[in-house]
Amino acid sequence: MSISLQKGQRIDLTKGNAGLSKLMVGLGWDPVKVKKGFFGLGGGAPDIDCDASVLMLENDRFTESKNLIYFGNLKSNCGSIKHTGDNLTGAGDGDDEQVLVDLQKVPQHINKLVFVVNIYDCNKRKQDFGMIENAFIRVVNTNDNQELVKFNLTENYSGKTSLIVAEIYRHGNEWKFAAVGTGTNDGKVGDLVQKFA
Repeated sequence: MSISLQKGQRIDLTKGNAGLSKLMVGLGWDPVKVKKGFFGLGGGAPDIDCDASVLMLENDRFTESKNLIYFGNLKSNCGSIKHTGDNLTGAGDGDDEQVLVDLQKVPQHINKLVFVVNIYDCNKRKQDFGMIENAFIRVVNTNDNQELVKFNLTENYSGKTSLIVAEIYRHGNEWKFAAVGTGTNDGKVGDLVQKFA
């Protein structure tokens, strides 16, 4: 049974889920629908290219560029993280981008995986997360396809161009999930990375 979290809440992923190792982390969003004008003109929603990325942290710090998994680097060197590819529009139901995580392969010196989303070319396109709705992150046990946890981002993120969505982190021998949901004004994932340097 899936557990729905609110911002700031945490849950132990591996406690009570013996042998849990392989996860699918799905991130989704929809462009806000624009109301139609006179004679049915206008309407629709602008294409917004959101990019999900994972920062692999060592002692809560980002130390090497190879530890950024995103559309330009789809797989970690250790094989523990695999991004399944870029969705350019957010169209359709369900997950827009997915990241596969094998907890057993995460190197021991990596203590935290931070999931972030930013809007590609946001400044040039004059786009922000106020133009996005129904954003969420969910974690699925790929052994049985059971959704373990879901975090719906319900805050107003108008003016924000990137989001620190959630973290999966080590706690002793267990792995936990934290619902973060913090908006920032970083334009590129490289700018977000600097927050953890």
